Amino acid sequence: MSALFMRVKAVAVWIDRAIEIFAVSAVALMTLIVTLQVVTRKVFNFVFFWSEEITLLLLIWFSFLGIAIGFRDRLHIAMDALAKRFPKAINRMLDALISLCNLGFGLFLIVNGWGFTMLMSGNTMSATGWSSSVMYVIMPVTGVMICFYSILHLLGVDTVQHKHLDEGLGE
Repeated sequence: MSALFMRVKAVAVWIDRAIEIFAVSAVALMTLIVTLQVVTRKVFNFVFFWSEEITLLLLIWFSFLGIAIGFRDRLHIAMDALAKRFPKAINRMLDALISLCNLGFGLFLIVNGWGFTMLMSGNTMSATGWSSSVMYVIMPVTGVMICFYSILHLLGVDTVQHKHLDEGLGE
């Protein structure tokens, strides 16, 4: 059974790396587009017609991917002061409850995000002409990721990445 978990985790790590590369690339591209937009507006009195839409799209996608990565690494707000006073058995139950709530949130994003995506599929973005659903499809994608991480957390699989970066912080 642990071999199966190791394979699932290896696939998850590969997917995580691809998502992180995409997210970092989105921020870099967004920065480049905004810089280009400012320079062309100030120097040449010209703005690319698509720059604002693409920047907004990249921001939305980066933000939602960041939410999923935050769930993966358990970076969201937690109240440890009270929980640390409970016995380990209570904390395990609380962790399971939190993972179930996260799973519920992921399902909410899948259902409602897919609804938004379908609702907006008939509309187009004005500058690029792309379907407006491109902006909303990241919601169910994020929901699937959150559900996956929540299930792994319920099964006791550690999904936290980049632990080596915390070593220098004394944690």
